[in-house]
Amino acid sequence: MIDLRSDTVTRPGAAMLSAMISAETGDDVYGDDPTVNALEAEAARLSGKEAALFLPTGTQANLVALLCHCQRGEEYIVGQQAHNYKYEAGGAAVLGSIQPQPVTAAADGTLPLDLVEQFIKPDDFHFAITRLLSLENTHNGKVLPLSYLAEAWAFTRQRGLALHIDGARIFNAAVALNVGLEAIARYCDTLTICLSKGLGAPVGSLLCGSADYIQRARRWRKMTGGAMRQAGILAAAGRYALEHNVARLQEDHDNAAWLAEALQKRDVNVSRQDTNMVFVRVPEADVAPLKAWMHERGILLSTGPVTRLVTHLDVDRQALETLVSHWQAFLRARH
Repeated sequence: MIDLRSDTVTRPGAAMLSAMISAETGDDVYGDDPTVNALEAEAARLSGKEAALFLPTGTQANLVALLCHCQRGEEYIVGQQAHNYKYEAGGAAVLGSIQPQPVTAAADGTLPLDLVEQFIKPDDFHFAITRLLSLENTHNGKVLPLSYLAEAWAFTRQRGLALHIDGARIFNAAVALNVGLEAIARYCDTLTICLSKGLGAPVGSLLCGSADYIQRARRWRKMTGGAMRQAGILAAAGRYALEHNVARLQEDHDNAAWLAEALQKRDVNVSRQDTNMVFVRVPEADVAPLKAWMHERGILLSTGPVTRLVTHLDVDRQALETLVSHWQAFLRARH
């Protein structure tokens, strides 16, 4: 199947599987797994932070991040469409009694700081205490500009807030900006990195921050059930991904740009393309038929009025050419 639903569908290749099979392991709860330790050290180095923590999922990494930043009855300011507000089952509110304060993002994915300012609560016992600004980079494929991140960093220093970046696709941002991860991470207190999207690992995320912060995070990881034992088998995939699959993200961006142009030439209503994501407007009457048409031809799409197509390491240019051909045939048959 050609699967464009998400970059989470990637599967480990032979070299990554070989690294996993040969990984040296130990009990990570005791701190004895050398492969996990090496992965965490590499993530800290790349991000310019003092320490990092390996967790099973990005959702748990974001949850632990929020639990470390905010106490019960405190709040974080976050985008209305941000993953750690909308798509993580309300974990911070349900499990941490942390109040989210959502705001509407600008067209470029940034949270306007003048708008954020309006939602910072005064020091009054009627209100939750505002502790954190949470950003997402990339946000629906959009890269947050370094200039904005610098402004947000200065803003949070002035307002006494911490700044967290949900960096599920932060390496896509770094590749698009042609900078190292540290050039982005210098503008936040903490960040998460997902290894199982475009980087191609089967599982795992990292949380990076100060040494004291990561020590607190270890306690929350244990409490939320994320402390693993011989996790080096999984960490080896993450190490391989960081070593071999970061620079190649540019291929995904290039493929997405090619796909957007190819679809536009065939009168498909492409609304935008950013990094490895292409967004297509589909008439309501075509949503279900398009999905069925593609599935019958070995292509998986998450269709909707706005359909997102995500390129990744398991989809090459030939596969995209096949997609475009079938889409063109669908339009001819349909209209």
